Amino acid sequence: MFGHTFSPLGRRGQGFFCLRSETSMTKKSPNPIDKHVGSRVRMRRMMVGMSQEKLGENLGITFQQIQKYEKGTNRIGASRLQNISSVLGVPVAFFFEGIPNTTPGTAGFAEDASPAYVADFLATNEGLALTRAFLKIPDSKVRRRIVDLVEALAGGEPVA
Repeated sequence: MFGHTFSPLGRRGQGFFCLRSETSMTKKSPNPIDKHVGSRVRMRRMMVGMSQEKLGENLGITFQQIQKYEKGTNRIGASRLQNISSVLGVPVAFFFEGIPNTTPGTAGFAEDASPAYVADFLATNEGLALTRAFLKIPDSKVRRRIVDLVEALAGGEPVA
């Protein structure tokens, strides 16, 4: 009615309420760059076989904070990103590779970065497991046949 709602305050069953405006209740979506950097942290952490809890211990923070970084919900500061790069054994620049181009007209002759879905896929357990297993196959013809099989299963046309 007036753009305000009552919302519970405190633990369940305590019965405390506060007046909050509707605008303060809307969730802000993460910045695309923060999401990208976070997904690269997750991808690298998974590549080295480290849990969120272990990474958090190495950095002196909670695994919940690592989760927020990886989702892009919380922005990673420069010094923290430097610490993360040391723990995960990559240069800071690794986290910015393939970053989405947010500035129009800056493409020029530069090669396009990998689409975001590639980084998203590699940041999943399945993507990482599939990539590791695929790279262990020594025969390039077998790898090509696997790609053809996956494309056929997905309903796409095989690439020659």
